[in-house]
Amino acid sequence: MLLAIDCGNTNTTFSVYDGLQARASWRTSSNKQRTADEYAVWLQQLMSLEGLTLSDIDDVAVSTVVPETLFNLKSLASKYFKVSALVIGAHGIDPGIAIRIDQPQQAGADRIADAVGAHDRYPGPLVVIDFGTATTFDVVEADGGYAGGIIAPGINLSLDALYLTAAQLPRIAVKAPHMPSDRKQPVKVIGKDTISAMHSGIFWGYIGLIEGLVSRIKAEYGEDMTVIGTGGLAALFGNCTAAINFVDEDLTLHGLVLIHRLNRSQGRPDGE
Repeated sequence: MLLAIDCGNTNTTFSVYDGLQARASWRTSSNKQRTADEYAVWLQQLMSLEGLTLSDIDDVAVSTVVPETLFNLKSLASKYFKVSALVIGAHGIDPGIAIRIDQPQQAGADRIADAVGAHDRYPGPLVVIDFGTATTFDVVEADGGYAGGIIAPGINLSLDALYLTAAQLPRIAVKAPHMPSDRKQPVKVIGKDTISAMHSGIFWGYIGLIEGLVSRIKAEYGEDMTVIGTGGLAALFGNCTAAINFVDEDLTLHGLVLIHRLNRSQGRPDGE
């Protein structure tokens, strides 16, 4: 079985795959100082709850946008699973798609994995919106080629900035607003107190960002495009705007698994 590790700026997801089927998945906060030993203790306990052991893992694939975590994740693979981890984006690793941007080496591992996973599951051309620490909008062409995109501040970054820089505003959590039972009725966006005004501004402001950027991407691309939302907050927004056609929360991991399968079948050991 494969242990697929997707390390983002905020959270890291560990998923066990049997072929293309996920057996179990766990999430922890991304921590540059967490050692291979700490990962192993944590993983061993969680795997045992699913009837799995460390010896069930025969390969490891890693996608990380936090370079400082890579050494310990690779050490986890070599020390506890006795394998050399395949690292997405490393030199010599074939993503299986064309990277059509001016500096291909700058394409983030997560964005490449999103493009690969989306192309496998949906007919293109596509826009993939990944709701993470940053919110990224990526264009995937009909043949699977990655054609660039947009990077915007994630919604939690926006919330933190509002709290930290506006002295009289409290910290709030993002949540979906109350929706009328009759969808023909307009949604109320005018807040009647500070908290409701903040919730409305953050949520509907972000919906406006999504709808506006998707509209501009489609106009610039010149074709209709299918829009896929992924990441932890995708479902929250996907249910409140027609700009997102599908929500696919495990898209990055699916792409990671596909890239792993391609490169192992070609005999590539890991990448440097």
